[in-house]
Amino acid sequence: MTAAGLLSRFARLALAGGLAAGLSGAALAAEEGHSLIEKQDWSFGGVFGTYERAQLQRGYKVYREVCSLCHSMDRLAFRNLHQPGGPEFSEEAAKQIASEYQIPDISNETGQPFDRPGTLTDHFPAPFPNKAAAQAANGGAYPPDLSLIAKARAEHRGFPGFIVDAFANYAENGPDYIYALLTHYEDPPAGVEPVPGKHYNPVFLSGDWISMPKPISDGQVEYTDGTSETVEQYSADVSAFLMWAAEPKLEERKEIGFRVMIFLIVFAVLLYLTKRKLWRNVEH
Repeated sequence: MTAAGLLSRFARLALAGGLAAGLSGAALAAEEGHSLIEKQDWSFGGVFGTYERAQLQRGYKVYREVCSLCHSMDRLAFRNLHQPGGPEFSEEAAKQIASEYQIPDISNETGQPFDRPGTLTDHFPAPFPNKAAAQAANGGAYPPDLSLIAKARAEHRGFPGFIVDAFANYAENGPDYIYALLTHYEDPPAGVEPVPGKHYNPVFLSGDWISMPKPISDGQVEYTDGTSETVEQYSADVSAFLMWAAEPKLEERKEIGFRVMIFLIVFAVLLYLTKRKLWRNVEH
């Protein structure tokens, strides 16, 4: 065998070995790091899934009373709360929600800063004026913006997981992760030394220790619709709300996708019948 042939064979073997190691390593990491992240039964899952309006409204309440104390949501405006496809608060209710916030502004007449009640055109105000202030108030940790967190924290599975997910139309691993994270705060195992300023959570993707303390407890947020006030329910509601914030056009996308699939199926049948008619008397 020539030197070029030996080099080519060695490269193929190295590539195959690296691929196998990568796949096995990814599988091991998935087994060890994500075994606690279970698929939840979301109303917006599947081909025909839709958001549950009452759940999104409860999720906003959890965000407002708990999450917004540290986390911003810069991409969300108050007008989004009453637009179709989301929580669908009435316009009056959305205006009332906006007016309860104080929005920093600049006077057009004097040029001086002042605070005014929010309007539908305003975006959700951040809890801190800048990143440095946020870190100073949270022991050096920077609470991430939650506008796209349900997409940013989605687990990107390798082969063959992404193929299975595509056929199953499974795209809810972001909310699954958020739900698991919020419901798995616990004491560290025996023999594990606590980390100062950190809290043990085996679901946390960057390690078992997270800067955010357990954010919510049973009975902390009052629901007026009779829904149970438990950590699990709060976590499910706010996870659904964050999924909507990250993908507000989900219902519209699924509806358009379904129509396109129907069109393609009908078009394929018509093409087949046309081909049969044009070529039926032609010998092959």
